[in-house]
Amino acid sequence: MTYAVYADERSRPFIELTSRVGAVDPDYVVDAGCGSGELTTRLESRWPRATIEGFDSSPAMIAKARRLETKVRFAVADATTWRPDRPVDVIVSNALLQWVPEHRAVLEHWVEALAPGGWLAFQVPGNFDAPSHVAIRELCASATWSDKLSGVVRTAPVDDPVGYMDLLGHGGCQVDAWETTYVHVLQGENPVLDWVSGTALRPILDRLDPGEQRRFRQDLSRLLAEAYPAKSYGTPFPFRRIFVVVQK
Repeated sequence: MTYAVYADERSRPFIELTSRVGAVDPDYVVDAGCGSGELTTRLESRWPRATIEGFDSSPAMIAKARRLETKVRFAVADATTWRPDRPVDVIVSNALLQWVPEHRAVLEHWVEALAPGGWLAFQVPGNFDAPSHVAIRELCASATWSDKLSGVVRTAPVDDPVGYMDLLGHGGCQVDAWETTYVHVLQGENPVLDWVSGTALRPILDRLDPGEQRRFRQDLSRLLAEAYPAKSYGTPFPFRRIFVVVQK
């Protein structure tokens, strides 16, 4: 529910990522880490003749996706072990790979799975040095929380655009890699806390009981309010993202 509050802001990178995919009439399209599937249905609108599949490791997300009115096929699968049964024309992955420590190897498998001329497009957040994430790391490492939360937050789970170009720009692959910083204007009393509660805080809160979750959020709320002061028009929240589009 928290994640969906900022659906418009979170869907924009998906739209801009897929707009750079040049496939005209693909036969087989996969959305890796499709979540609840709403964005996957945009691929159906763009390529109505394609077989489109979405997978996610969360059974709850896939259950929601299967309730959509769509011809897209949804399945529970793990990105690290998923293998298609035939070559794929387009693989899209939106804000998944930052959760996968071995995602560089996963990307190489996905390129291998592409049909000749096929496309791989992914984006990951690149904001791990932002004040929001610095505050989360510092709070997890504090005397109050270190016993419970030591080691739960990774400092650099993704590469920069050049790193992904070095990884994927071989064997004839054409790589388009770039970064964008969006400045979202968030509304509400504690909007940055609401934002990170749907993403970065998920593995942290999973380690805490309800009372601890409440106290952790209170502690973090104070830090985020200082780092992101509200303005008359809302709270500006810069968010850097890394985009990569590969044609095999």
